[in-house]
Amino acid sequence: MTANKTVVGEAQQVKIAIDLIELGARLQLLQEETSLSRERLLRLYKEIRKESPSKGMLPYSTEWFMSWLPNIHASLFMDIYQFMVKNAGVDGVHALISAYRLYLDQVQGIEDTEAVLSITRAWFMVRFFKAEMLRLAPCIECGGHFVSHAGDLHANFVCGICRPPTRAGKTKAAKQIELAAASAA
Repeated sequence: MTANKTVVGEAQQVKIAIDLIELGARLQLLQEETSLSRERLLRLYKEIRKESPSKGMLPYSTEWFMSWLPNIHASLFMDIYQFMVKNAGVDGVHALISAYRLYLDQVQGIEDTEAVLSITRAWFMVRFFKAEMLRLAPCIECGGHFVSHAGDLHANFVCGICRPPTRAGKTKAAKQIELAAASAA
């Protein structure tokens, strides 16, 4: 926080908080990315979401990003995020918000697909990248870049799209969609 608070500066902080709350950010993320007080953020959160923020520990693990579907979504987000930082001249929380909105646009544009990556997990992932715990590794088959552990060997990396695990897409929801399509035919 700065000693010289301005009305414009505070309005910008409120705008950032509103954007993050609308995207589903947890209170801890809001406290890290804005200079607003916890009490102010709580009031803002309740006003916007019409409920109290979730309580409990934040998801803090690089392992979540390694499983098949989360890896695909995390990789899509991180590719967008890095493009925004490199080419659009945005960084920090503004890059996070812009990249997450673009990620949602891409995912929601695909029929029967929901966002797997929350804004809070995306924020953590950006921090993991900055701490050099995660990095993007190129797939030797498709050339795409996918989230991987920074210390892993990547010379012959093949992504989960080119070589999905045997149980990929075998969830109850996928089975219900398959049954509904078969009964409609």
